Amino acid sequence: MATAERARNRVDTRDFLSVDGQLNDEELMIRDNVRTFVSAELLPRVPEWYELGTLDPAVARELGKLGLLGMHLTGYGCAGSSAVAYGVTCLELEAGDSGLRSLVSVQGSLAMFAIWRYGSDEQKNEWLPRMARGEAIGCFGLTESDAGSDPAAMRTVARRDGSDWVLDGTKMWITNGSIAEVAIVWARANEGVHGFVVPTDTPGFSANEVKGKLSLRASVTSELVLDGCRLPADALLPQAQGLGAPLSCLNEARYGIVWGAIGAARSCFESALEYSLGREAFDKPIAAYQLTQAKLAQMVVEVSRGHLLALQLGRLKDAGQIRPEQVSLGKLANVNAALGVAREARTVLGANGITLEYPVMRHANNLESVLTYEGTAEIHKLVVGNAVTGIAAFR
Repeated sequence: MATAERARNRVDTRDFLSVDGQLNDEELMIRDNVRTFVSAELLPRVPEWYELGTLDPAVARELGKLGLLGMHLTGYGCAGSSAVAYGVTCLELEAGDSGLRSLVSVQGSLAMFAIWRYGSDEQKNEWLPRMARGEAIGCFGLTESDAGSDPAAMRTVARRDGSDWVLDGTKMWITNGSIAEVAIVWARANEGVHGFVVPTDTPGFSANEVKGKLSLRASVTSELVLDGCRLPADALLPQAQGLGAPLSCLNEARYGIVWGAIGAARSCFESALEYSLGREAFDKPIAAYQLTQAKLAQMVVEVSRGHLLALQLGRLKDAGQIRPEQVSLGKLANVNAALGVAREARTVLGANGITLEYPVMRHANNLESVLTYEGTAEIHKLVVGNAVTGIAAFR
């Protein structure tokens, strides 16, 4: 079959089930703008960032100019976009690299959302406009080395000293930690868990970048150290009471992962498809062989199914009807699907699949981190299991 005829017989490989037909004009415009920006401005730089194990902090300002930071929040310079618009943004960013989507997720759905939802008017006015423009980068300090899936076991403490608060402890695996101007830190006090807005130039606060990562290399990951970190009374997030507050922030970020994982999967599928059409073995493209087509077919099944799942959750979220366990199902399903697509795509590319010339191994490595952050696969299985049985099996 001639190349032109083959092209006429092919569907839109980026949207096999025409899911984009369910998007409104604004969502499509945002999707197209982000896709173009990632392709033209970020993808050429991602392999170098990944190889060096870093991310240029100036990217935050570039994303801010596009209105992508805290885009699903209202007021304070935020765009007030729909949940679906935020979702397609996460998809296109992670089609570039998980580190790009992580920057936007942590900035908007964790740090900014915590201030927007639980902060005082003064905190919102001081930080949110600057964060929306990318002029101030935020991080979110909840996880500790011994308190990941069980945040109630955190050891970071907050004690009163007169009208001040003094924080002591460490946080681990914190995205943006050593490039942030502000940290949202969660600590245990006598009356329960509190959240604090901590400018990173506060005496007693320090951040040490984690080196030697084999995953999420185009992202900054840090350890936060709080050693007698003294804060004024107004650093407290006044509306945050107990662990429910940070967990609600995590649910916001997990929603973005549901979409983002499919972006990574789509990138791997497209790379495998393009390679298989151009790589010849035994005098014909490897795409002409049944075993290769079986792999490609399964990949597009997973990408399409995950895309539909993400859209359904987005519509539920926009309607105010989404439940945390539904987000858990989405993250569990789509990250597992994306990992499977990445691994299968690597086999299509053969040895070429392990190089930075192609995105597949980079995505596969990144997804190993996405699998366990914002709640491990095991925890999300238990959340879904609790939802369907009514029996909590966490302990």
